[in-house]
Amino acid sequence: MSADSCDGNVSLPLRNVLNSVHCIRDRVRDGESNESDGAFNLSNFWETLNQAVKAVSQEATKLSLAFSRPPLPSKQDGEKLSESILKSVLTLSTVYYWLPKSQGVILRRQIRDATVEVLEGVAQLLEVILSTPLQSLTQEQLTSTGGVWAACDRYPQLPRDNKAALLLVLSSQLGVVKDAIEEIEQALAEVQDPFNDVLDDDQDADNPRGNQDTYWSEKDRSVIAACQGLMKAAAACLRKLTSAVKANADCSGPQNVAQLDDLGDISRDISPGVDDLALCLYPPMDYSGVENNVSKLAALLKKFLEIIRSSHMCGESEVNWVQFLDGAVDHNLKKVKDLIEQES
Repeated sequence: MSADSCDGNVSLPLRNVLNSVHCIRDRVRDGESNESDGAFNLSNFWETLNQAVKAVSQEATKLSLAFSRPPLPSKQDGEKLSESILKSVLTLSTVYYWLPKSQGVILRRQIRDATVEVLEGVAQLLEVILSTPLQSLTQEQLTSTGGVWAACDRYPQLPRDNKAALLLVLSSQLGVVKDAIEEIEQALAEVQDPFNDVLDDDQDADNPRGNQDTYWSEKDRSVIAACQGLMKAAAACLRKLTSAVKANADCSGPQNVAQLDDLGDISRDISPGVDDLALCLYPPMDYSGVENNVSKLAALLKKFLEIIRSSHMCGESEVNWVQFLDGAVDHNLKKVKDLIEQES
């Protein structure tokens, strides 16, 4: 017997809850915070949020257990379960809305994403309960319940302030940039022709391969080396800023928080810029595309460094590496352009 066959008893309140959870999820994902005129207590927010998340996890467990074996809950019990899970979800979303933007857009975005993940997990669990025949606890229901638990368990690992949230963004960006650099280095080190293990090349010395669209020329490799310099400068910018944030970042005032947000926003553009450059380096190399992507990345890095220079995290020691990396960006940009303009 399926839960859906019991419309009058259990299915209807569960479907109503499912619709409500979908609406709450959409509002959390797209809505704005409730700005408070009074002082905001961040530690109190986290304590209340963690309690709300724990309640969602507990109510999801109770709901799943109630529908794990026959008989179905009575109409009254089904309504109580539905009311309880909905109340926990509403409480979680309400507490999330307490967090004002003045605490940091990066922080709020990461808590929002975690909250949406919990809401989506609850919605999936409800969908599985409504669609699965009630004979035993199915693997799908176990997986859905575990999904809610996993989403709730993320909260203790979330950043507690905008400084920690920015460090998380920087770490993610740096990881992607390092991967792109390593992939290019590996491709260069493997063989002269990066596709010789894919294409059938059985031509003899009297008839060498004439299709140079499948491998790099010497000029290509020189251009790649200069592009690697710019990509490594991008990694150095992220790495150096990470150290400066750890040492100097301060979340005590709105101006400082806003500076962290600005750096977080522009940081998220760095790894896509590096990826775009790396992709256009593979043969056949389009020099106009390379030059375009190099120019874009260089402009982005110079803007990034300028924001760092004007932030509260830039002391005397930071000015030195900001100036050095700014010069490195200019040097590698010029080098790439000069190489591209050279005759083959």
